[in-house]
Amino acid sequence: MKIKTQYLAFAFGLILMVSCGSNKPIVSNEKVTVKAVSVGFYNLENLFDTIDQGNNDEEFLPTGAMRWTGMKYKAKLKNMAYAISQIGLDVTPKGLSILGVAEVENRGVLEDLVKEPAIANRTYEIVHYDSPDRRGIDVGLLYNPRDFIVTNSKSYGLYFPEDTLFRTRDILLVTGYLLNEKVHVIVGHWPSRYGGEVASAPMRNAAAARTKHIVDSLYSKDANAKIIVMGDFNDDPFNESTAKVLNAKRNREDVPTKGLYNPMWRILDSGVGSLAYNNQWNLFDQIIVSQPFLHNDNSHLRFWKAEVFNKSFLVQQEGTYRGSPLRTHAGGVWLNGYSDHFPTLIYLVKE
Repeated sequence: MKIKTQYLAFAFGLILMVSCGSNKPIVSNEKVTVKAVSVGFYNLENLFDTIDQGNNDEEFLPTGAMRWTGMKYKAKLKNMAYAISQIGLDVTPKGLSILGVAEVENRGVLEDLVKEPAIANRTYEIVHYDSPDRRGIDVGLLYNPRDFIVTNSKSYGLYFPEDTLFRTRDILLVTGYLLNEKVHVIVGHWPSRYGGEVASAPMRNAAAARTKHIVDSLYSKDANAKIIVMGDFNDDPFNESTAKVLNAKRNREDVPTKGLYNPMWRILDSGVGSLAYNNQWNLFDQIIVSQPFLHNDNSHLRFWKAEVFNKSFLVQQEGTYRGSPLRTHAGGVWLNGYSDHFPTLIYLVKE
């Protein structure tokens, strides 16, 4: 099957930097055609419909605290679709091939989202499972079937023996073929820092351990498994959950066989984040890749670079929160914005 993707033509002498921070460019002595695809993650910040689902969604009902009306819901869908339509266009003009999402109420809101005019022509398909989260929010995956052919998916629950009443989002695993190569995508939204960062850390460590178990299981079946781990981890790349439990490395050269590389770490080191709290940037929205993506063979799918998508239209331009993500609500006031998180993305390339 011929997969339609964006083609980047590199003529004689053109240098392609193979990754962020790489000092080993490839110099082409002849015309080379490279296919590029973009894979992203976006916390959509409370994408709720206006229907009472009986899942603690009272805040996002017409009579609830947010006065969540049909007009606001339609405006939210329009805004999120526009933002998604713009992600990655600098390199992949046909847009994202795969997008992991968080904070969605149900499959129905994703079905409404992909029908929005800004992205309708991409014919995004959906992978979604209901999870037991007390807020009634889930993770999901949107994908362009012209680029990514899904073959299997599974949802993994996350439970805590020491707190049997605690409920959170499931972890999603989707397997398919991207540029004719088998790829596994793991999407998570780990427990929040509610109650304090230190007190809540064991919950995120448990989510990281569950994710690491999924990664290790994939590696046990295929030592060359190409795995993408993404999500809102409610921790930064240097925190224990990601740096130690998941063991995602800051530097490519430190990634062992069957290991993980976190390109978001260096981005945060440069002062760029995906959300702001108390005038400090965090990069909770991470995309991590497995070691088999880190080769230098252009004949196989490889990691190129990562970025935070923080274009000006997504940024609060005035007031107390100037410079931070322009969200839907702030202080109970409807801002008609996007999300309190910026999207993140990676680029993958192949001859």
